[in-house]
Amino acid sequence: MRFEAGENEGGRRLDRILKKILKGASLSFIYRIIRKDVRINGKRATGEVLLKSGDVIEILLPDEQITELCGGRAGGRAGGAVGGADGGAEKARKQFGVVFEDENILVVNKPYGLLTHGDAAEKKNTLANQVLSWLSEKGAWTLSGTKTFIPAPANRLDRNTTGLVVFGKTLPAARDLAAMMRGCEDGNAFVEKVYVTVVKGRLAVPMTLKSRMEREEGRNITKTLQDAPGAAARGRAMVTEVRPLAEGIGYTLVEAKLLTGRTHQIRAQLAEAGFPVIGDRKYGEEETNRMASQKYGLRAQLLHAYRLTVLGGTGSLEYLEGKIFRAKPPARFSEIAEDLGCGMKMK
Repeated sequence: MRFEAGENEGGRRLDRILKKILKGASLSFIYRIIRKDVRINGKRATGEVLLKSGDVIEILLPDEQITELCGGRAGGRAGGAVGGADGGAEKARKQFGVVFEDENILVVNKPYGLLTHGDAAEKKNTLANQVLSWLSEKGAWTLSGTKTFIPAPANRLDRNTTGLVVFGKTLPAARDLAAMMRGCEDGNAFVEKVYVTVVKGRLAVPMTLKSRMEREEGRNITKTLQDAPGAAARGRAMVTEVRPLAEGIGYTLVEAKLLTGRTHQIRAQLAEAGFPVIGDRKYGEEETNRMASQKYGLRAQLLHAYRLTVLGGTGSLEYLEGKIFRAKPPARFSEIAEDLGCGMKMK
């Protein structure tokens, strides 16, 4: 087997590249063939060597053995995507909408009920796998064509939260997106994230919600903490700016802007402030949730990732600075808001 390292392999260790390609091989086998049966530009190398774009890698094993090793166990970073010897992705029916695409990134609108990544219960029908199948079908990506890189989401939405998810289509773009999204988590936003939701109560004026959080991983719950005077701060800071968009009778359509990026931040902070998201089984109000279930069949939070604004592009994505991506809320979201008297037209 002979292939040329591309930009997705540049700067990555040889042993890690080979482990991505030869999925059925053990790590000890990888190191053994590096010593005996692998050449870079015609010369032997160690597993720690960093590849450069344009390097020619040769694996001097029989074709049938390489085919068997390439078609081994499932692998990939994108929540259970499967790459076999044919370089394809396991097929998953497309449910997402395309908001924006260029050679570096793909921005999609995730529907209700779809996992971003796989979990123990669902590995195949995920947003990540659907995107890989769709890119593969239109010839924009194959595992054999990129050798090791799998397009992956840079942000994650809960199964029942709808809206914008961004994928890096190349390794440099994925790295830069990850750095930009980490900035949001730490409160140094490169990407501004805005959600819309319907809450119980009359939220009449804009608010800035500030608190700290701790996670109860066993229950998958975010606990909001308030700093006691004179006591050492606990947990991690959470800051969300919320403003009313439309008021109904006892309900408000709200825009929530994340200034930090914590798990369940919007839902936990709005509930703590006395404005629970309707349908929210973890943090919401039982009576309101019962109404939403009986009247609308709503059994999860009504929350939509509506707008992403690139405040500062970095590296290969510097050109995105100032770009705004929007995803219209699902029809069901708008119907419920309208029926509760707080609907409005959103692009």
